[in-house]
Amino acid sequence: MTRVAIMTDETGWHTRELQRALRARGAEGRCLDLADCRVDTTAAWHGLALPGFGRALPDAVLVRGIAGGSFEQVTKRLGVLHALRELGVPVYNDARAIERSVDKSMTSLLLHAAGIPAPPTWATESAAQAQRIVMRESAAGHALVLKPLFGSQGKGLQLVGRVDGAHRPLPPLDGAYGSLAYLQRFVPPMGAPGHDWRVMVIGGRAVAAMRRVSEHWVHNVAQGARCEAAALTPALARLAVAAAQALGLDYAGVDLIPAPLSAAAPQGLLVLEVNGVAAWQGLQRVTPLRIARAIVDDLLDRRLAEARQRAGGPQERSA
Repeated sequence: MTRVAIMTDETGWHTRELQRALRARGAEGRCLDLADCRVDTTAAWHGLALPGFGRALPDAVLVRGIAGGSFEQVTKRLGVLHALRELGVPVYNDARAIERSVDKSMTSLLLHAAGIPAPPTWATESAAQAQRIVMRESAAGHALVLKPLFGSQGKGLQLVGRVDGAHRPLPPLDGAYGSLAYLQRFVPPMGAPGHDWRVMVIGGRAVAAMRRVSEHWVHNVAQGARCEAAALTPALARLAVAAAQALGLDYAGVDLIPAPLSAAAPQGLLVLEVNGVAAWQGLQRVTPLRIARAIVDDLLDRRLAEARQRAGGPQERSA
């Protein structure tokens, strides 16, 4: 039986959906917390100790969540994923892709390098330089969104610059912002209530979309936005797939926002964020596609099949 390690720091709806989809394919999904995995060069030939797998390795790894921690703890957890990939285990999404997506500044840089339309963005450790950026943008009539570099679910977002006709200064950058300013030009809503789109990309294909509607300028479901079914237009699909590919992600939740047609937004769309450990419970409520099944099918039929072909066929990984 194919054994898949589901890396997660919490079990719940998403892990149950993935385990159900794996069972439907005759595979087993076992939840592991990367915090409980360790390097142990005495444990087995591969040097890893993964609870529940003895001296063997899983056939594949599906990353659902990585707990926060100290720099050292997170480095070790990502190191386990790096090691699994180097040992030939398909990791979905792998550590390199997760590192690109969890760091908003790297996401912005890679989107820019790929020519994908996104709001102008700055990231600097200099508070004085950040203040100058905010003053310059404010003078030009722009608001900026200050975001935690590693934040998610819309937490910690603040508007600075020209907000409601008045200048709003940059707050202190310690605490949630880690003494770093990640600033993105605010894209005002084009209607009331405002909305953005979440597009799910799996295996290089856009498979489902929803509108996230909110009276507030933050459109995350965790912040109270309402999920609505949305047509997956060719423009949304093209941009979402390009964004996922720019970061090397097997699966991704891509957030896009409407913008006035311009040279910077030739399709009237901008990519805001690319989520490498994307949740999909809200999207599942408004689409008939079984998202967990689509993820599992892509993992088994593409990534695992490719890995086995490279290795010369199915192999039992053991000591």
